[in-house]
Amino acid sequence: MFVDRAIIYVRSGKGGDGLVSFRREKFNAKGGPDGGDGGDGGSVVLMTSTDAAVDTLLDLSGRHHRYAGDGRPGRAKQCHGADGEELQVIVPLGTLVYEDQTEQLLGDLDEPGKRLIVARGGRGGFGNEHFKSATEQAPQRSTPGEPAEERTLRLELKLIADVGLVGMPNAGKSMLLAAVSAARPRIGDYPFTTLEPNLGIAQLPGDHHVPRRLVIADIPGLIEGASQGQGLGHEFLRHIERTRLLVHLVDMAPIDGTDPLANYQTVRHELSQYSPALADKPQVIALNKSDLLPDEADRDAVVGRIAQAVGRQPVMVVSAAVRTGVDALMESCWHQVKSHKRPDVAWQV
Repeated sequence: MFVDRAIIYVRSGKGGDGLVSFRREKFNAKGGPDGGDGGDGGSVVLMTSTDAAVDTLLDLSGRHHRYAGDGRPGRAKQCHGADGEELQVIVPLGTLVYEDQTEQLLGDLDEPGKRLIVARGGRGGFGNEHFKSATEQAPQRSTPGEPAEERTLRLELKLIADVGLVGMPNAGKSMLLAAVSAARPRIGDYPFTTLEPNLGIAQLPGDHHVPRRLVIADIPGLIEGASQGQGLGHEFLRHIERTRLLVHLVDMAPIDGTDPLANYQTVRHELSQYSPALADKPQVIALNKSDLLPDEADRDAVVGRIAQAVGRQPVMVVSAAVRTGVDALMESCWHQVKSHKRPDVAWQV
C-alpha cells in the first residue's frame, strides 16, 4: 500500500538529573563532593534509507508516537549517568518534514543517508562535584536535566526520479514502465488502472563498470480538471516535481475515439494549471500504441498533427506492448537527463 502523507508525534529524551553526593569512605576524613552529572537525553532523528527498499510512509502512518530514551541520573563516585538512546526513524528518500502546527518546513530529506534531528535530547544536569572550587569545597547543589522536546510533524513524500511519465488515463504509462524496468504495476485496458505512483529503474545497455540507470516515476492518469481535484492524478502530481524530464505518453488510437492532439493539449493545460514550473520541464512526447495503427499513412497523419502543434519538442513513435521504439526512447531520455542528474542521489539495486 502506497502512503505519501503521515502525521507523527515525536518526543526526545529528558536529560538526567545531577546528583548531590559526598564520599563516605573509611580512613578518608576529607571525602568531598562526588555527585556525577546526569546523562543526555536521546534525540529523535529522521533518516533516509540508503537503498530503494523504503519507498512509502506506510509504517509511520500506523504508528503515530515515537519516543527517544531518557538520560539516567548521575551517580556517586563521580559516575556520569548513561545517555538516553537515540531514536532513528527511517523514511523514504524525498520526504519533506513540516512542523504540523506552524507549517514550517524543517527539512527536505533528498539524499540517501541524510539525517535530520527533529527533537533534540535534553542535556544532563550537573552533579555537585561539578561545582566544587577553592571557595566552595562542599557544594550542596546540583541542576536538573533539561526537559524533552516534543513535536507533531507532518511528513509528505515527493518521489525522486529522473523521468516522470504523464498522460491521459490508459495512455500506456504502466505498460511502458513494466517494459523498461523490473517494476510490475497493475496493467489493464480500462482507465485509472494505476491508483498510486510507481517507481521503476531502467537499466540501459553499456559498460558494466559505469552503469546507466534511469529512475522512472509513473503516476495515475490526468483528466480535464485534474488541477482542481478531478480524477486521481492531482493527488500525486507532486511526485514528478523533482524529475529532470517528462515523458508525455499520447495514445495514438484511443479506444474512446478521442483526438490524440486534444488529449495531449488537455494534459499540458492541467500541468500548467498545477505548476508552471512543472509544465516548463523538458519533455519528450511519446506517441504510444503505434501497433494499433498498422496503416503507415494513419500513423504519419497523427505524428504530423502533433509534431506541428508542439514545434521543436522531440516526438517519438513507440509501442510499449511490443517494445517498438522503446529502446530508442530510453536512450533519448538518458542523453537529456545525464547532464542534470543529481550526483548525490544513487539508488542501489
